[in-house]
Amino acid sequence: MYRYDEFDHAFVKARVAEFRDQVERRLSGALTEEQFKPLRLMNGVYLQLHAYMLRIAIPYGTLAPRQMRMLAHIARTYDKGYGHFTTRQNLQFHWPALKDVPEILEKLASVEMHSIQTSGNCIRNVTADHFAGAAADEVADPRPYAEILRQWSSLHPEFSYLPRKFKIAVTGAESDRAAVQVHDIGLHLKKSPEGRLGFAVYVGGGLGRTPMIAKKIRDFLPEEDLLSYTTAILRVYNLHGRRDNKFKARIKILVHETGTEELAQQVEREYLALRESELKLPEHDIQAIREYFAPPLLPVQPEGEALLASATATDARFATWVRRNLHTHKHPDYACVTISLKGIGEVPGDISADQMEAVADLAERYGQGEIRVSHEQNLVLPHVARADLKAVYEGLVEIGLATANAGLVTDIIACPGLDYCALANARSIPVAQQIAIRFSDQSRQEEIGDLKLKISGCINACGHHHVGHIGILGVEKKGAELYQVTLGGSGDENTTLGEIIGRGFGADEIVDAVETIVETYLGLRQDKSETFLAAYRRLGSAPFKEALYGSEAKAA
Repeated sequence: MYRYDEFDHAFVKARVAEFRDQVERRLSGALTEEQFKPLRLMNGVYLQLHAYMLRIAIPYGTLAPRQMRMLAHIARTYDKGYGHFTTRQNLQFHWPALKDVPEILEKLASVEMHSIQTSGNCIRNVTADHFAGAAADEVADPRPYAEILRQWSSLHPEFSYLPRKFKIAVTGAESDRAAVQVHDIGLHLKKSPEGRLGFAVYVGGGLGRTPMIAKKIRDFLPEEDLLSYTTAILRVYNLHGRRDNKFKARIKILVHETGTEELAQQVEREYLALRESELKLPEHDIQAIREYFAPPLLPVQPEGEALLASATATDARFATWVRRNLHTHKHPDYACVTISLKGIGEVPGDISADQMEAVADLAERYGQGEIRVSHEQNLVLPHVARADLKAVYEGLVEIGLATANAGLVTDIIACPGLDYCALANARSIPVAQQIAIRFSDQSRQEEIGDLKLKISGCINACGHHHVGHIGILGVEKKGAELYQVTLGGSGDENTTLGEIIGRGFGADEIVDAVETIVETYLGLRQDKSETFLAAYRRLGSAPFKEALYGSEAKAA
């Protein structure tokens, strides 16, 4: 993985010192909260319902064990003993004291981490496929390009005060596991017929109060033109993006109001003026970054398959975990392991300090010293020998992280909601917990099959409910929490936005509503191979509306 150079060390150290002074002035009263707000946001510090929250950047979701151990230390020393992984592959601490934040940032800097550009109207943490560099279906590892974008965008003077926040995602496989089409810029790495690497470029995706799917404006962008083309997009946005209304300031609104064809032409004009400039990436520079992400040397372990077969034959729980939580690796003797942070009745995305340290130990012993964070709020060990899978599973059982539900109905994405967030209208966490408990039976989950359920506590959609197969949006109505349901969303290579199917449900009704939806699907699917999403696309919303609303749906 990428290691800081002298510039990185110096600039992060200087930022920590600067923020320490700003915090001291705030605590002394020399700065008001209003004066302090833009300064803290530049350093990833939010003021939430009950306390300050610190958001830590995890570029493209890649962590080293030493970094995970530092996060554990911070959780135990400065917070309440746990952290929360987010849908942007970041980690949030929800209870740090403001006086301790500079010291926390100093600790993070010691392991090459920071909180810069995790907030504000700037280019945020660049995300990527959590199986990058390991997945068998990958064209190429997208992380070197994500790192190039990170270095280019960090404190970029032209793009530090954009009309609104800006998010970029990169994927390197035909199966999109980075949700690139719901980002401001989505980059899909592929090869041309001649074998050259480049990108399909999508612009103007995003969720929130005005969800939109990104438009493809380039079928193939050569890799050496990545920065010049990205700069062209940002320049067009910076120049023409709306600044009079924060709700209409994202690039998706600019694409919609300008028109895809016209905006693409504007980008192309900027790009043509830039493509032969210093932004053009020489192959030796790309290769230098690639070397940081060179795959580990994986010894051949042909005995792994026999050991795995024996272990699964004698341990049914392990066999279920293998069936659900593994992804095919490039090397036949290895697997990518998903560590579910969605234990039944637990808070989605939360992890304790003890669990962090144990995962770091497992990564060092069995995972080639790598950990990934997925945008689905789980962790991944990308390089585990199949011979070691039983040992990894047993280690996860000891720390309560062996839930075999990756991709199932209990593998729920949920934002912090009204339990923490000052912007939220409704709670997300209790709803996620109650749904998981209702569907806790493992055989029932597997009978239902792949089903992505996502919950947001407000219209900002941090829980990605718009692209859930079942999406739940918490709203406030007459002082009560109400939950609106969308169906048929998807955040993969065939991205769709879910359809609102009717009136919302009260907090005491929403779990029953989800069960009704699931039972309707089970009764109407063609066979067990037809997933919920496939069945919904075949059937449409009508049978689900009728099941939920009865005569009310017919009248409508």
